[in-house]
Parts: sequence; structure tokens; C-alpha cells
Amino acid sequence: MRVLYLVQHGEAKPEHEDPARPLTDRGRADVEAAATLLARLDTAVDKIIHSGKTRAVQTAEIMAAYLKPSAGVEEFPGISPLDDPSRVLPRVEEVDRLMLCGHLPHLSRLAALLITGDSSREVVRFRMGGVVCLVKEEKNWLVAWAITPEQAQKLLKQL
Repeated sequence: MRVLYLVQHGEAKPEHEDPARPLTDRGRADVEAAATLLARLDTAVDKIIHSGKTRAVQTAEIMAAYLKPSAGVEEFPGISPLDDPSRVLPRVEEVDRLMLCGHLPHLSRLAALLITGDSSREVVRFRMGGVVCLVKEEKNWLVAWAITPEQAQKLLKQL
């Protein structure tokens, strides 16, 4: 079974404050909460890919520090905010447990394309620092679960 973890980068500084748009303290904390929860749940990831934009790189690095992907972390062209989601489909099919750290609207369009075949329909509501898990059963992609940063923080207090 293929598993695809779609992670919207954490909250980033506005462009007028810092054109590189690194994560804010809150953005970093949100991603760390999600990564900590996934690690405590023994989530296995083979590879993490990101767009190369600072906020996505930092999100991927935080996830990698907790999840230790067996095949590492790499930049992948074609997953920037406005890129065509079909460009990443071959990579999705190559890796059994892939995590993609990216941006809206790309993530939303990719999820819609995988689930419905139509990238113009919103089927998942993403949150900065949140994770959506899709699984492929036979030929169909399905939403297995989703976690927001707030949910991750609450669950961590219970574990």
C-alpha cells in the first residue's frame, strides 16, 4: 500500500518582513508538534520532498529530524504553489511512503487530482503545519486521516 503524507508548511513570515519567508516561531512550533506526534506513533517515511522555498525546506527539515526518512530529504521541482500537480505524480508512484512538504494551492490541487481525478475541486482543507495522509488501495487514493497542529498538541498531552 502506498502512503502519501501531504504537509502544508508552517506559518511563515510575511514577504514584506522577510522576502525569504522563513517559518515564524509559531510555524516552527506547529510543525514540531505534528512531527513529534507522528514520531511517537511510529510513522514510517521513506523520503521527504520539498519545493526548495525556505518555509517548505524548514518544514521538511523539522519532519526529517523526528521521522528519520530512510531515503532522506530532497528538493523536488514542480511542487511550488502554482505548479501543475500532475508533475509530481510519477514521484508519488515511485516511493511507498512519501512525505511532500509544500504549499497551497498545489497541495489542495494534488489531493483533489489523486482522489477525484479533477484538480479543480477542493476535497481536503489544509492547515499550515498540518498533515493529511492519503493511502492508495488498489487504484484509488483515499484520505486515511488528517491532523491539525492544535490536534497534535492536544494528543501529545494525552500520550
